[in-house]
Amino acid sequence: MKHLLNTLEGRLAALPVPMAVQLPAGQQLGARDPAVTLRFRDRLALVALATGEIGNVGAAIVEGRVALEGGMRDLMAAAAGLLTRDPARDQHHGWQRVLARARSMAVHTLGHDARHVQFHYDLSDDFYALWLDERRVYSCAYYRDAALDLASAQEAKLDHICRKLRLAPGERFLDIGAGWGGLLLWAAEHYGVDATGITLSHHQHAHVQRLIAERGLQGRVRMELRDYRELPPGQPFDKIASVGMFEHVGRAQMGRYFDTVHRLLRPGGLMLNHGITAGAVDNAQLGAGMGDFIEQYIFPGGELIHVSAVLHDMARAGLEMVDTENLRPHYARTLWAWSDRLEARLPAARDVLAAHWGSEQGDKVLRAYRLYLAGSALGFERGWMALHQMLAVRPDGDMATGAMPGAQSDYPFTREYIYRS
Repeated sequence: MKHLLNTLEGRLAALPVPMAVQLPAGQQLGARDPAVTLRFRDRLALVALATGEIGNVGAAIVEGRVALEGGMRDLMAAAAGLLTRDPARDQHHGWQRVLARARSMAVHTLGHDARHVQFHYDLSDDFYALWLDERRVYSCAYYRDAALDLASAQEAKLDHICRKLRLAPGERFLDIGAGWGGLLLWAAEHYGVDATGITLSHHQHAHVQRLIAERGLQGRVRMELRDYRELPPGQPFDKIASVGMFEHVGRAQMGRYFDTVHRLLRPGGLMLNHGITAGAVDNAQLGAGMGDFIEQYIFPGGELIHVSAVLHDMARAGLEMVDTENLRPHYARTLWAWSDRLEARLPAARDVLAAHWGSEQGDKVLRAYRLYLAGSALGFERGWMALHQMLAVRPDGDMATGAMPGAQSDYPFTREYIYRS
């Protein structure tokens, strides 16, 4: 233990922000005037800090075994300095990858996926409303202009997706994992589509149903409580979007997911898949305990896959990728915006969660989300994760379809249409 403490003291001295650590016996290491202080109540969490397992330290904070004093931005700057290896590039042995795939197959059943989604998204609508924008768009914003605020950047993202899909009045549009309805309603109100959204969250379903009625969109917009695997194969959709949803699909189900999208999309139609991807090719989850933290407290069953593997499964399903854009730094900025908004509303967040879960459990949830939002912002800044928008077509086999010879789709095979005013 003495060697670990000496190592930790050296690391604390080299951090970009002043940080102090109080040991279980009361001794204090590190800065005398710290921006961040961690007060440890057990030795296991202290060992995790000294060895760079910052996800395990986060779990100890959630469980109350470590007390945190300080802001999230300073804490994350310190956390990055305390890592002993790149968490995105932890090399997993072949047997670990086999086990991860077997687990993925077992976890991603209809029943498990519904429970996982409800664990996260049915937490508390009032809590999410405190730090999301007014539309409750819970995915990466698009800072088309660096001066945009969060709400404007989210509207820019919604429009960016609609432009990429070339939505037109009367088209049948499907939003897989429609959340609180931001894209679904934007597409209907600004592009005149006939829109269908699906979700597994009871709270989101009820919220969007209310919005549809309030805005008089019955008959043109519908929200269904169902899994993507349960959609009937009837009349195919002209355009499909999936935003912030395929992270819940699982590596073992990715082929089936894109097969389903192919079946639901009319020949020549466009689909856009917007989601978080892994920063490295081979790792099954983030290292340094961070992947375990997310699994336990935030997104049970969530899996990140490298964009190369996603495009492989997309191609095997018969979907042709025509455009891919990485919005990684946009998500870092989005997450910091969410984190800052939550930090500014901590008393209100504590009250909301206590009303839903009781004060003790509510405080645990709040500690978990503070770490999750700020830690994710750090992860996107550092490139441990990425955010890709992948636009694909289902070729129709007709050489005369589209604006370009041999296009076989609605895609014009230039990007100019996306950015034209």
